[in-house]
Amino acid sequence: QVQLAESGGGSVQAGGSLRLSCTASAYTACMGWFRQAPGREREGVAFIYASDQSPYYGAPLKGRSTIALDNSKRTLWLNMYNMKPEDTARYYCAAGAQCTLSRDSYSHWGQGTQVTVSL
Repeated sequence: QVQLAESGGGSVQAGGSLRLSCTASAYTACMGWFRQAPGREREGVAFIYASDQSPYYGAPLKGRSTIALDNSKRTLWLNMYNMKPEDTARYYCAAGAQCTLSRDSYSHWGQGTQVTVSL
């Protein structure tokens, strides 16, 4: 069982930046970030291949985020920039065998960290 623990959430004003981190007990082929706002489906934000650290970004934060993986520290990061109120959600770290933006590809999840963006 892969244990994942997110941190770094909080409140930020629109236009600001935030950095989330996720500490993993082990890596799988793919590590990703998802988010879920109240009343909405959980959506993929970005994922990264553990083998070569190639990133892929979903539409919600494309161009406003960077995903990175530190294998030595078993830490996954998500840097978010120029944040908007619609980015308000609970953000989850995930680990899985297939690299996609579908939540069904990931079998291990953290508890999530809340991000709130205000005007």
